[in-house]
Amino acid sequence: MSKLAQLRAQRDAKARAAAELNAKTPADQRMPAADASALDAVLNEIEAIDGEIARENRLNQVAGDERAEHEAALNAATREGGRSEESQALRAMLTGGLSNLSQEQRSAMASRQNPDIRAAMSTTTGSEGGYTVATEFSRSMIEAMKLMGGVRAVASAIQTSTGAQMLFPTADSTAEEGEIVGQNAPATPGDTTFGQASMDVYKYSSKSIALPFELLQDSFIDIETYIKSLLALRLGRIQNRHQTVGTGTGQPPGIVTRAAVGKTGATGQTTSVTYDDLVDLEHSVDPIYRAAAGWMLHDDSLKVLRKIKDTQGRPIFVPGYEQGNPGGAPDRLMGRVININQNMAPMAANAKSILYGDFKKYLIRDVMDVTLFRMTDSAYTLKGQVGFVAFCRSGGNLLDVGGAVKAYANSAT
Repeated sequence: MSKLAQLRAQRDAKARAAAELNAKTPADQRMPAADASALDAVLNEIEAIDGEIARENRLNQVAGDERAEHEAALNAATREGGRSEESQALRAMLTGGLSNLSQEQRSAMASRQNPDIRAAMSTTTGSEGGYTVATEFSRSMIEAMKLMGGVRAVASAIQTSTGAQMLFPTADSTAEEGEIVGQNAPATPGDTTFGQASMDVYKYSSKSIALPFELLQDSFIDIETYIKSLLALRLGRIQNRHQTVGTGTGQPPGIVTRAAVGKTGATGQTTSVTYDDLVDLEHSVDPIYRAAAGWMLHDDSLKVLRKIKDTQGRPIFVPGYEQGNPGGAPDRLMGRVININQNMAPMAANAKSILYGDFKKYLIRDVMDVTLFRMTDSAYTLKGQVGFVAFCRSGGNLLDVGGAVKAYANSAT
C-alpha cells in the first residue's frame, strides 16, 4: 500500500471516531468537557493527516502537471480489466489507424448504427482518419470528469443531437397570488412575465498529445484507457473552470458568475466567515430549494470552516469517512454535503468564496459524443510518434430565476 493510501486510511479511521464522539451528545445539550477535548484532539489529528496528504500530493506533482497527468492516466490503465469489442477496436485504431481494424471489427462497428464511424471508414484514410468514440468510450470519459468533483458532479446534465441554440422559458411568479371576487364581478388581470435563458455550446479541445510508437505497441499498457484518462483530465479541467467561473462571453457562464450574493461578510472579514454568516447564507435561499441544497467551496475555504464552533462549543464541520470507503459518509457542514471545487476562489477581499443551494439548477449540455483524432503526419512521423487530440462540444448555465443558489462574499476591506 502506498504512503498516500495509508494516510487516507488513517484519516478515515479518525473521521469515524470523530463522528461517533460528535453523535454521543444530542444537539440541544452541551458536550461534556472530556468528550469536547477528545473531539478537538481527533480533529487536530485529522487536520495534521490532511496536511500530510496535501504534501504527498504536491510531491507527486513536483515534476509538473503534465507528468502528473500522464502518471494518473497510466495508473488508470494498469487497473483496467478485460476489454470489450469496442475497446479492442479502439486499440487497433490507436495503434495502426482505421486500416488496422479487422473486417469483424468494421462489421461490428457498422452494426451498431453509428453513422459517424461509418462515414470515417468510408471517406477518410487510415493514417489520418477521425474516429468517433463509441458509446461506451464516451460514457467513460464523462464519468472520469465527474470523479474530478466540481460542478459536473452535482449539476444536471443533458445530451443533445445537435449544437443548435437551445432556449428555456423562464418566469418568476413568486410574488403573484389570486383574489376574491364578488358575484358577477370580473377577475383582475394578472399576466405572468416570461423570459428566456439560452444554452449555447462551445467546442473544447484536449490539446494534442504525442506518444512514442513503442508505447502503442507495448501489450502490457492498456493504451486506450491511458488516452481516455489523460484526455478526460484535460477536458474536465477546462470545462469545470468555465462551469464554475466562466464569464458567459465566448465561454459558458459559471455557477459562481450567475449566483447572486446572499450574504456579505462584515468589514474585516476578507479571509474569514462566521457561524452567523453561514446561517444567514442558508436562509437567503428559499426553503423550497433547501431540501436538496449543499455547499460548494475551495479546499482552502474549507480549512477556515473546520475551525468554527457553534454556541455549544462543537465544530460545525462534521468530517466524513468515505475517502477509502465509497459507501461511507461525506463531509458535512450544518447537516449539508460539502462539495470541494478547486476552481472556486479561496477567501479574499470581494471573493465569492462559498456557494449554498440546489446545484441541480445548473444544467450542463453535451452535444453527441466525444471525438478522438489520430495524427501521423510528418511532424510526428519524423520523431517516431503518433499524435492524438479529442474534441467535444459542451455548455452550461444556471437556469434559475428564484435564487436557488446564493453566494457568500468576503468583505472588500
